[in-house]
Amino acid sequence: MPRPRKLTYVGLDADAYGGMTPTGTIIRDAWVFGLLAEEETCTGWSYEQIQALYDRVSAAWEPYGHLVSRLSPEFAERHHRIYDAATGRARALGWPPPLDEED
Repeated sequence: MPRPRKLTYVGLDADAYGGMTPTGTIIRDAWVFGLLAEEETCTGWSYEQIQALYDRVSAAWEPYGHLVSRLSPEFAERHHRIYDAATGRARALGWPPPLDEED
């Protein structure tokens, strides 16, 4: 009997609308906090690796109450730069933002 294939993440660039998913958010937040290099898209990562990254990202957010408005100026600038670029790319790919995120 064949062993079940281990599921892996497709990578931020191949994810829906350039990663406008919960996993994409984890990766971008890891970039914000310097937990990953901004070139790391997590292609081929296992569920366990993504979960471990989520745990690290969640711990990094804790001092800021998980609110962008409470980030230090350095992290806030990085967050805006990373998320503005991601949103622009997603819109170019046809991403329909949720109604509460419209300009």
